[in-house]
Amino acid sequence: MRDLYQRLALTPDASDQDIENAVAHCPNSALRQDAETVLGVAEHRDAYNKLHKTVSDIGQLRARLGLTHGAHWQGNVANDFSLPPDNAISRHDELIDRVSLAVSLYNRWRRFKGPWLLITLFTLGVGIGLALGLTLGLGLGMG
Repeated sequence: MRDLYQRLALTPDASDQDIENAVAHCPNSALRQDAETVLGVAEHRDAYNKLHKTVSDIGQLRARLGLTHGAHWQGNVANDFSLPPDNAISRHDELIDRVSLAVSLYNRWRRFKGPWLLITLFTLGVGIGLALGLTLGLGLGMG
């Protein structure tokens, strides 16, 4: 399916007058005939617009997934709705990256939790023992 709007340098919300002008100035007779048949009749244009929206959405989805047509399809009618691959990270990939980071941090914390807990308890016990020893030593020395 050809993207008649793209090939006529129009947007899908172009007025009837803009379409008539673009069709009249179109140098390609086959494209001009297709545009007159499809965009020149209100019912045909409504049906084409629905299909155009669906195929455009599919083209955007394909680009978002990094899919493109093979070299033999490039520049062909089948390539009208293809967009260049979108190299931005998808929301799914972004979520997977964030969850992976959280899991790795949690696993790192669990791995060191045991030894650090023992060291902390030992240090706390030594500190309390020293404090009690000093308190008792000072208390006995005064009395």
